[in-house]
Amino acid sequence: MPYFAKLLLLIFCLVLLVESRKHRRRRWTSHLDVQRASHIFKKNRDLTKAWKGKTEQLLRVNEHDFTMRPAFGGPAIPVGVDVQVESLDSISEVDMDFTMTLYLRHYWKDERLSFPSTNNKSMTFDGRLVKKIWVPDVFFVHSKRSFIHDTTTDNIMLRVFPDGHVLYSMRVTVTAMCNMDFSHFPLDSQTCSLELESYAYTDEDLMLYWKNGNESLKTDEKISLSQFLIQKFHTTSRLAFYSSTGWYNRLYINFTLRRHIFFFLLQTYFPATLMVMLSWVSFWIDRRAVPARVSLGITTVLTMSTIITGVNASMPRVSYIKAVDIYLWVSFVFVFLSVLEYAAVNYLTTVQERKERKLRERFSCSCGIPHSKTMMLDGNYSESDANSLAGYTRNQMVPEEDKPEKMVVHLAMSNESNSSRKRGLKGHVGLRIIQNTHAIDKYSRLIFPGTYIFFNLIYWSVFS
Repeated sequence: MPYFAKLLLLIFCLVLLVESRKHRRRRWTSHLDVQRASHIFKKNRDLTKAWKGKTEQLLRVNEHDFTMRPAFGGPAIPVGVDVQVESLDSISEVDMDFTMTLYLRHYWKDERLSFPSTNNKSMTFDGRLVKKIWVPDVFFVHSKRSFIHDTTTDNIMLRVFPDGHVLYSMRVTVTAMCNMDFSHFPLDSQTCSLELESYAYTDEDLMLYWKNGNESLKTDEKISLSQFLIQKFHTTSRLAFYSSTGWYNRLYINFTLRRHIFFFLLQTYFPATLMVMLSWVSFWIDRRAVPARVSLGITTVLTMSTIITGVNASMPRVSYIKAVDIYLWVSFVFVFLSVLEYAAVNYLTTVQERKERKLRERFSCSCGIPHSKTMMLDGNYSESDANSLAGYTRNQMVPEEDKPEKMVVHLAMSNESNSSRKRGLKGHVGLRIIQNTHAIDKYSRLIFPGTYIFFNLIYWSVFS
């Protein structure tokens, strides 16, 4: 038993010795980590961490009245501006506006924010400090809607340098008005501008200017629009006068857009041209096929009306004529004239048939000549068909090259004929040749396409 107790005591002492060594090693490692962290902290010292919890005391925010501009009572404070356009979101012809997302940056000097620094490094803050200091009150002239992005926090940055220079940046989306001229639509180019101006400070208190001239405006290379080609961005500046308050510096972001025409060629110009060409098909249809020609004319007229209505539905109700209106309405007139052309053909055909009926009555067998008969043959009958009539001999026939659509053929039972009746019949045949209604369709086949091609040449040379 005493031997067993001594063995337990020896084991206990060994365990205590091992734990003691582990504890010493752990303490030594922790001490080394602290020293290493302290060395890193001293090597990469951050001024903002050194003043943790005392930023306002460092910038002396509470010692000054920041409701007044810097150098109040002195000359105008210069505020430089530069802009980076992130995206041009949409262009609305109906509302005459555009939507743009941009990074708006201001540069000025406020000696009240200067602070001592050994390494001349700046300090960066978020939007919480902006509410406690003076910042330029720039707004967008003619803007309809605008907001500062706030996901996940307010997209505002404030960077202060030891000498008091300040960089104030924000990410803004603005919808502004753009006066558009649609007289050449859709072969038009539009120039829009985004205008920046101080709301409260005149040019005697605040001088807005582009910090680097034309280089102050940067754009993303990936900016593109579905209906427009962005031709160029450029900057300008001028003074704006208000009768009640005075003169203000105003900065302009100008950009020029040219509309893509291919979409309108497919959706508007090609369908309208095809409808006009379809209306010409009626010139080759038999004039006696009334349902075919009337239905074709009405269909093309209604289709043109639908195209015109669809184009105007997506456009503002301007009080002047657009280029697309000229093309569509001239095409509509051509389609409508093709319908009127058949109306004229049908009317003249009716008048012709009435005269032919009177002619048949005058030269019929009731005229007192029992051995003669007068007949009307359609132009589709050949000369052999007329000669094949049993018991009849042809006495008068219109020559083949001058044959009208309907020939007046005088058939007699005998070889005897009256010379005076022959002369009267020849006169009627000559009248029929002059009043041939087929001539209208023949002329229309040439006049309509030729006139429409001439109109297209003038239209595209003027507006393109």
